[in-house]
Amino acid sequence: MKLVHEKEQLLRDAWLNFCGFQRPGVKEGLPVPEAEAKAADLDKKIHELAKSGLPENPPSIFPGTKTQWQGFDRYDFDFNGKPAIVVVPPNPLPGKPWAWRGEFFGAFANADVELVAKGFHLVYLRVPDLFGSPEAVKYWNDFYAELTGKYGFAKKVALIGLSRGGLYCYNWAAANPDKVACIYADAAVCDVKSWPGGKPKGLGKGEGSASEWANLLKAYGFKSDAEAIAFRGNPVDNLKPLAAANIPLLHVYGDADTAVPWDENTGVLAERYKQLGGNITLIPKPGVNHHPHGLTNPAPIVDFILKYAATN
Repeated sequence: MKLVHEKEQLLRDAWLNFCGFQRPGVKEGLPVPEAEAKAADLDKKIHELAKSGLPENPPSIFPGTKTQWQGFDRYDFDFNGKPAIVVVPPNPLPGKPWAWRGEFFGAFANADVELVAKGFHLVYLRVPDLFGSPEAVKYWNDFYAELTGKYGFAKKVALIGLSRGGLYCYNWAAANPDKVACIYADAAVCDVKSWPGGKPKGLGKGEGSASEWANLLKAYGFKSDAEAIAFRGNPVDNLKPLAAANIPLLHVYGDADTAVPWDENTGVLAERYKQLGGNITLIPKPGVNHHPHGLTNPAPIVDFILKYAATN
């Protein structure tokens, strides 16, 4: 920087002198040819210093700790007080397409691995126990702005919502339909009355969870069960913005799911989305419970995301 400043001063003074600039206090510069010759020598020194100062392994643009995940570079860092993960593909696709995990990073991840191998960045922001609440949506808004603004990620993202991750993906998508390329949901919670409500609250046939229901009330600021039951901000209630934005959906589910019954969640959502003119693909898994998520051969999932997100 010292040499760069010296070169700038040298050339400035020479050209001011050449132009006949007569402001008091400006020292007389060298003749332009002589100044340019000296500037060339300084340039040589500047480049030599810059080259010698480069590390052998230039750091990634992402902060935090670098490790390996499934053979790919993974970066763990803090974002606004929350743990964040970015997995970097070896050969990023043009436009930096990316997939965003709603919850459970690394679980049943064969589709995620294939996407990274094909050039997608994979990201995750850990905001547990928020159930896709407005607070979670706010965290996601800020993370989206960081990734698309600072790091140049594509303006439209593919969302991956497993189980309760569906609440995060669908609620954020409803608030930001112009930012979503597609949604892949797997045994996804689409109505909190079904889960964590379910049998404990007499709201569905699923197993439900009394403790998670209490966490849900806290996350949303509901003052009573009645207020939560009357809530109409579930994914099944808030599909119109997605249909209007022509967001394609893919749902994979087990038809024997006792935790998140498909007919109370995916079934209701699919029927309503079709009524709105939306595009939804269903892949049932006969006799399969809530786990395992995904498909043994993830090709249909990967192809779906590539089709709708790789070209955005």
